[in-house]
Amino acid sequence: MSSTTGGFSVPEAMPALRRMRSQVQGQVLEPGEAGYDEVREVWNQLIDRYPLLIVRAASVADIPPVLEAARATGLPLAVRGGGHSNAGHGTVDDGIVLDLGELRGVSVDPATRQVTAAPGARTGDVDAATAPYRLAVPLGTVSTPGIAGMTLGGGVGWLVRSAGLALDRLVQAEVITADGQQLTASATEHPDLFWGLRGGGGNFGVVTSFIYEAVALPDPVLGATLFYRPAQWRRALAAFERWSRDLPDELTSILTVMVLPQHRGMGDEPWLLLRCTWVGEDEARGRALLERLCRAAPPDETDIGPISWPQWQSAADALFTDAARGFWRNTAFSRMDEDALDTITAVAAALPGRGTSVDIHHLGGAFARVPAQSTAFPNRSARFWMTVNGYWHEPDEDARFTAFAEQAEGAMKRLGEQGEYVNFRAREYTRPISDLTQSAYGEQTYRRLQQVKRLYDPGNLFRVNYNVVP
Repeated sequence: MSSTTGGFSVPEAMPALRRMRSQVQGQVLEPGEAGYDEVREVWNQLIDRYPLLIVRAASVADIPPVLEAARATGLPLAVRGGGHSNAGHGTVDDGIVLDLGELRGVSVDPATRQVTAAPGARTGDVDAATAPYRLAVPLGTVSTPGIAGMTLGGGVGWLVRSAGLALDRLVQAEVITADGQQLTASATEHPDLFWGLRGGGGNFGVVTSFIYEAVALPDPVLGATLFYRPAQWRRALAAFERWSRDLPDELTSILTVMVLPQHRGMGDEPWLLLRCTWVGEDEARGRALLERLCRAAPPDETDIGPISWPQWQSAADALFTDAARGFWRNTAFSRMDEDALDTITAVAAALPGRGTSVDIHHLGGAFARVPAQSTAFPNRSARFWMTVNGYWHEPDEDARFTAFAEQAEGAMKRLGEQGEYVNFRAREYTRPISDLTQSAYGEQTYRRLQQVKRLYDPGNLFRVNYNVVP
């Protein structure tokens, strides 16, 4: 092992790192070793980091020695679950990466509807385990991301109106804290830690097990996508705003503007997609609600029909390609008046091309009925959450795509309310990360997160994240 990596001299760290290496059962990789360059890569290729060591945990038992080594050396520690952090929080320069991506086990107790997932599990792993029992955990809108970062940050997905966020269904977490304690966090055990975990990200420890209370689903569910050309956008958005005011919880919708993949054969102009899923037992009622919207704003094309939950959850996987460069921006808002429509359509019309999109998640329902201060999620009152994201592959496109991201963020601020969803944010910033974190959560929630941080990680071992400074 070299005593210097990336200009960081670490001779004093060598004994602790050797001890750690002798204690873990998983693979330990350092620069120059076979496989290092492949494993160090993360989903967002704009993030190019060179860790001193990457530890691919073979079991939960590998975690304490890694935390001990990070404490002893002072080296920065990044904890990686599924590896899909938009902000690249699963890696770090000149530090240690604890990679939990091989720990993907999921078990289901159909009698209690409890689902236990390991920290490297992906959404698709959970869906595959729960679907045979006609159960589901609300975990995002595609099947590839890891459940750990998603849950700890929030988990806005296709069940947000019927079941809330992923963190709302979390009933227990097993956690290893900065000092090596193995704790159970729930409503009755370490409730302060449990509160912080649900929205506060990876600031407080390594979660080794997530236990969720799943919800029952019909099999199949009803999925629908309504397609609108640009000339129809404003009418469709206005009709959607009226239609969405009194929907039952069983219907969740996402508005998306994007240039569709070439294999769809729908040209190079952007389309507005109104994607909906109905998870009620009465399919006819769901179809009637969709027909009401179609009468108000007739779509140019439709795709409506029954579909299994795993199929629906994975239907958009191809839009989020691996090994792409990417950005995310987001804002919460509630009004979709004429001024808001001007902003939304202007941002959508300026999309720089295939690979970028605007998404507007319709909230309310179960999500809105959770008391604001019962979790650390920053905003429960907004009707909508808007995101702008982009994916491209060529470095010479960086300037064009990131310029659009900044322009879109400036426009979105005119709509925005309090709070920013950290899972829908890439990490580009020009101010201290703790300032960005405080802005995202709001001062009251941030101060409470600080109190939890002081109890469970006073030395800020877990700082490669949207950091809460003790």
